[in-house]
Amino acid sequence: MHPPLEAGTQTLSVEMMKLKEFNIPFSGLKLGKHEFVYEIENAFFESFDYQEFNGASIQVKAILEKMSTMMELKIKAKGTVNVDCDLTGEPYDQPISSDLHLVVKFGEEYNDEDDEILIIPHGEYQINVAQYIYEMLVLAVPQKRVHPGIADGTLKSDILEKLEELQPKEKKEPTDKTDPRWDDLKKLLTDK
Repeated sequence: MHPPLEAGTQTLSVEMMKLKEFNIPFSGLKLGKHEFVYEIENAFFESFDYQEFNGASIQVKAILEKMSTMMELKIKAKGTVNVDCDLTGEPYDQPISSDLHLVVKFGEEYNDEDDEILIIPHGEYQINVAQYIYEMLVLAVPQKRVHPGIADGTLKSDILEKLEELQPKEKKEPTDKTDPRWDDLKKLLTDK
């Protein structure tokens, strides 16, 4: 029988899972470009305690270019996340794509304050890209999530029908009457 897991132990194992899979051990790589491919599913976001998506299917390609004094990391992502529509609550697949370019330099201490430059200590042998992938994917999702079926009229939803029913009906009657003040102003423009 196993002892019960403490809260800290579970978090540590999630952290280890995140670190292990997304580590790029650059010290053993030759100079030049190296490609790493990741299949991102909803479990990835859940490991960051991010619960906004119903599901995810995203392919991420990381290309690390190792040079003698620095490295360049280019990350490209393309796929879909399943989210709920802000208007109707209906789930739908939202296509997303994103790019990230990061310069990795060596320095005295770790510094990731700059969005485009990562400084890692001399003697470091790997970098973990999980946080960068997580942030770029979350930011790739539009702020306003609207089901594509609303725009093209294919979505049939009780909520949508109720919204249309409650929408104020405007009665526009064509009028030939104009405001006499505007007529006087128009005269000033044409009487030159």
